[in-house]
Amino acid sequence: MMDITTLGNQRIDQKTFEQLLKHIKLKVTEEYAFPPEIITCGGATIATLGNFSASVGKPKSKKTFNVSAIVAAAISGKEILGYKAHLPEDKKKILYIDTEQSKYHCHKVLERILKLANLPLNKESGLIDFFVLREYTPEQRRDIITLALRGDSRYGLVVIDGVRDLLRDINNPSEALDIINDLMRWSSFYDLHIHTVLHLNKGDDNTRGHIGSELNNKAETVLQITKNIDDSNMSEVKAMFIRDKEFAPFAFRIDNNGLPNYVEGYKAELARRDKKMHFSRLTEEQHREAIESVVGDNAPLGYSKMINLLMDGYSNIGYSRGRNTIISLLRYLIEMGLILKTDKAYQYVPQKQESEKQPEDTDEDGLV
Repeated sequence: MMDITTLGNQRIDQKTFEQLLKHIKLKVTEEYAFPPEIITCGGATIATLGNFSASVGKPKSKKTFNVSAIVAAAISGKEILGYKAHLPEDKKKILYIDTEQSKYHCHKVLERILKLANLPLNKESGLIDFFVLREYTPEQRRDIITLALRGDSRYGLVVIDGVRDLLRDINNPSEALDIINDLMRWSSFYDLHIHTVLHLNKGDDNTRGHIGSELNNKAETVLQITKNIDDSNMSEVKAMFIRDKEFAPFAFRIDNNGLPNYVEGYKAELARRDKKMHFSRLTEEQHREAIESVVGDNAPLGYSKMINLLMDGYSNIGYSRGRNTIISLLRYLIEMGLILKTDKAYQYVPQKQESEKQPEDTDEDGLV
């Protein structure tokens, strides 16, 4: 049988076309089964065999914690953070690819997955292969994935934590299309599901580069993970894009053992917070995140334009408010020095560069 995964970008001649016909020609007289559902959340289908999906979020939003829960559910068959997974009997193995972290940090992720799945840490489970590809080139990483999939037909779920690192230029449309084609080819030919992880832009909720745009267009599901406004130890999960019906957003907290725990009563808490919280309780970082998501090139803006943009920007961080509240908020931002008012123009005042900050400034925690 011809291995269509080896075609890459090569052109297809007559001989190759004839070999491909049995893979690409659809027949009305044949029956084609609906792709098996392997991961669900709240009754909604997140992942099916032969497709790919993604988890996206800004740095420190704890995307990898969310992915760990998905993988642990797939390994154990138990419900974890609302995720339920059922892999076919002949495809129980998981391939986890990390392109960004050191072996030390990857080992922490692997331990977290096994703890969530209630599996021992003193022996290999045989259900997960964890590859650390930080040291390799984008082309080598793609070759390693191809060879791994070709060598083991038992993989039912593949995680690529750092899909951006499979290409050299995140803003190159040709490279982005090549990666998406690889994801579609791998998932279809090897009859498995691929879950990828990608950062969102710091200034807005858009996925990064051309690869992000292609993921949004082609992925079966895109999950968005966002740090909670009130509690930095809590992250919220919602469906950014999904082909099936949407599931209700949920949240998780990290416990003292470094494991994500489902937050009970999250919807009620969200409603209370949304109704009562005053904008003065937001941190400067949260204010800047909201403003930077909409101000664009930071040009001076008129009053009405600024009010409308702030309504959108604060909605982006989960703080939706009416016009009267946003008018009061604008006055507050001017007092804080985040917005500069000159005559009838309003302009955002960006944060000082790192070199200008005082020595006591510190980084966020290192959780992924």
